[in-house]
Amino acid sequence: MKIKKTNAMRILDQKKYAYNMYEYSKDEIEKGIDVPTQINQPAQKVFKTIVLESGNDHFVAVIPIFDHIDMKKAAKALGVKRVELLHLNKLFDLTGYVRGGCSPLGMKKQFPTVIADSAQSMDEIIVSAGKIGQQMGLNPLQLKEVTRGSFAAITVDETHTSDSDMKSDF
Repeated sequence: MKIKKTNAMRILDQKKYAYNMYEYSKDEIEKGIDVPTQINQPAQKVFKTIVLESGNDHFVAVIPIFDHIDMKKAAKALGVKRVELLHLNKLFDLTGYVRGGCSPLGMKKQFPTVIADSAQSMDEIIVSAGKIGQQMGLNPLQLKEVTRGSFAAITVDETHTSDSDMKSDF
């Protein structure tokens, strides 16, 4: 069966960047955290895409699937005073993607992007390919280049953070 290309895949094809496809049945998954099991890949390789906003500006954060974003660290990495999660009812109109199928690549507009620094040491990270049920694995340095992004410490360090300081994306 031929896979129907998403915008994210087309961008990587255009750059001639190699990527691996991972598919799962969207009927067998309840939450994003189930993806590693469904695609039979280690959880530390699977990353989620979070869209943030600050006033009228929008940003993208890419973090490990089980981690929580630290809003203060993300804002600092993005060069703004503060950020908050984009409300879900704005996601499709802004990005062209739905929750659970939001890729850091191929949005209607390329927003400033920050990738969790833990990705730097990996050969491959897995992100949404732009459609629920499709994930793609690619080199994190190539993801950084294509998104014109940066790497930064943007996740909650639970060993040094009190519950009141934690900002969760779940």
